[in-house]
Amino acid sequence: MTARQYDLGDAELEALKVLWDYGALTVREVLTHLHEAGRRVAYTTVQTLLNRLEQKGYVKSDKSEFAYVYRARLTRERLTRSRLKALVKQLYDGAAGPLVLQLIQNEQFTAKEIEELHEFIDHLDIVREAPEPEK
Repeated sequence: MTARQYDLGDAELEALKVLWDYGALTVREVLTHLHEAGRRVAYTTVQTLLNRLEQKGYVKSDKSEFAYVYRARLTRERLTRSRLKALVKQLYDGAAGPLVLQLIQNEQFTAKEIEELHEFIDHLDIVREAPEPEK
C-alpha cells in the first residue's frame, strides 16, 4: 500500500479500531461497539464505512453467511509504522530523533513506560558497543 492509501477519516479509523480490538465482526456488532464507546451512528453509516474500508484494502469481508463478516486486513502496528514514517519524513526530513525528543518533552508517561524506555535505550547501547563480527 502506498502512503496515500493510508489516509483514513476519523470515522473509518474508529471502525477499524473496533475490528482490531474485537476481531471479525458483522456490521451490527461493529455498530454495537461504536455505540458502547459513545459514538452514535446509524447502521447504514457503519455499513458504508466498512464498505469504504474494504474498497481501500483495509478490511475484507466474508460474504458466505447471511450477514457479512468484516475483518481487518492491516494490523494496527503496520498502520502505525507507516504513519510514523510519513510524519517523520514530512516534519523532520526523515530524522526520527527530534520526534522522539518532542514526545518525551511534551507527553506524560507512566512509570512502567519510562522503565520500558530505559530498558530499550540500554539495549541499544549494548548493541552499539558489541564488537563487529570478524570476516
